Amino acid sequence: MFGGDPKKIEKMMKKLNMNIQQVPAEMVVIKTKEKDIVISNPEVMIADMMGKEVYQISGEVSESVPVNEDDVKLVMDQTGKDRNTVVKKLEELNNDLAKAITELKENV
Repeated sequence: MFGGDPKKIEKMMKKLNMNIQQVPAEMVVIKTKEKDIVISNPEVMIADMMGKEVYQISGEVSESVPVNEDDVKLVMDQTGKDRNTVVKKLEELNNDLAKAITELKENV
C-alpha cells in the first residue's frame, strides 16, 4: 500500500492518530481464479482508516497454480498413488503432468 519499511509506516500512521495493530501471521495466501499468491514470513499491519480496516502486508512473495482435479485423477490412475502424494508432486512440479507421472512411477 505505502511501500517501504513497515516499522516506519507504523510510526507515521501512529503520528496521524490511526489505530494500528500488528498481526503475528505465519503465511498469507491470496487466492485468485488463475493462481495463489503466497506471502511467506509476512509482516501484517491493520490500520483503522475512517472506519475501514486497511491491511499492509509485506514479505517473501511467490505464486502457485492450484492443481486441477482432472489432472490429479489422471496422475492417480497412471501411478496408483494416493491423492495427497499426487497433489504434493504436482504442486512441487508446477503441474507438469508427464514429469509427475514419471517421478511417481520411479518411486514404486
